[in-house]
Amino acid sequence: MDSNASLFPGLDTASVLDLAARHLTPNYKPTPLVLVSGEGVRVKDRDGRSYLDMVGGIAVNSLGHGHPRLVAAIAEQARQLIHISNLYLNEAIIAFTNKLSEIRGFERVFVANSGAEANEAALKCARRYQTVVRGRPEKTGVLAFHDSFHGRTFGALSVTGQPKYHHGFEPLVPGAVFAKFGDLASVDAALAAGEGRIGALIVEPIQCEGGINMPPRGFLEGLRERCSERDIVLIFDEVQTGVGRTGRWFYFHWGVRPDIATTAKGIAGGVPLGAMMASPPFSDALQPGTHASTFGGNALACRAGLEVLNVIEDDGLLAHVTAVGARLGAGLARLAETLDVAVVQRGLGLVQGLELVSAEAATKAVELAREHGLLVNAVQGKTLRFVPPLVTSAAEVDQALDATERVLVQVA
Repeated sequence: MDSNASLFPGLDTASVLDLAARHLTPNYKPTPLVLVSGEGVRVKDRDGRSYLDMVGGIAVNSLGHGHPRLVAAIAEQARQLIHISNLYLNEAIIAFTNKLSEIRGFERVFVANSGAEANEAALKCARRYQTVVRGRPEKTGVLAFHDSFHGRTFGALSVTGQPKYHHGFEPLVPGAVFAKFGDLASVDAALAAGEGRIGALIVEPIQCEGGINMPPRGFLEGLRERCSERDIVLIFDEVQTGVGRTGRWFYFHWGVRPDIATTAKGIAGGVPLGAMMASPPFSDALQPGTHASTFGGNALACRAGLEVLNVIEDDGLLAHVTAVGARLGAGLARLAETLDVAVVQRGLGLVQGLELVSAEAATKAVELAREHGLLVNAVQGKTLRFVPPLVTSAAEVDQALDATERVLVQVA
């Protein structure tokens, strides 16, 4: 790479990786790549190698890398105003929340910094709605789902249905009960066991970290019906499925409306931003002093979020995602049909998964993919996840499919 552009001129990549190993907390196990630049759907490491990015910052880089409109908006906002706190208002948060409300159909927005924070806000909003607004102090339980993922803060972790993330952090926040995703009979059993204590139900419309698990026909409609009958707050965690990734603005735009919805990841194209949306009476639960975030509503992040929403709208990216997502899904389904190492394709739009026969096969595929200039990762051990930028072209989808096929042939 150009040493003039490096923060470590004169050091080779091995030395830079050594610095990382010495000073970063060991909670991550990153791939030994140091990425330094990106353009569109491609990124480069500090040794000049180029990769087709099907990870997209884990569904974050919705406009790809270096999108000119997003870069210009961030630069302009940085010159004007970056942060002033929520003691005052800034134009960016007003414009962003107004735009998001128009798209989502919710009147109120709480702006946070991440998906976990948005989910924490949703859980607190639902709790306070039940205990304060409705005067039901007994309805503090939360129904969630096995294989779900809602974040790493204590509240979000407590309703995450993957015990591997709980180890060493028990006792978690009490009150969470779990049902099987896609199984309304399991939901009914959990509700019956809750004996009227369940005040909220949180669900990912597509379980992304859980393996790209799709909801069976009628499942989300059944959740809506049960929550309405029992006055349970229905929360959709759209941290990963939101902002155009499924070919519509949000998954609930396919027909089932929650009481509260959260989003983050792709909403600001890489700048940390999350949001919780609700309308009265649910949003009435958060009154002054009940919840806050120092950085939430940051002018820079909100301006980035506004620009992402505008670009998706102006460039017709929802229709584009529908088309290229169908192409990607069909290509992965073909690999599942023709290669013994691949089991099944699942997904919608540009959140796609290809389940392999084993975790070992998936680990090897991810490693080999890098050698072929392709970045992809695995979820739930054995499912390859494809969540590229929304601007990914049909040609780039074909390149990713070709590389994936060559990799899987090697794995087999």
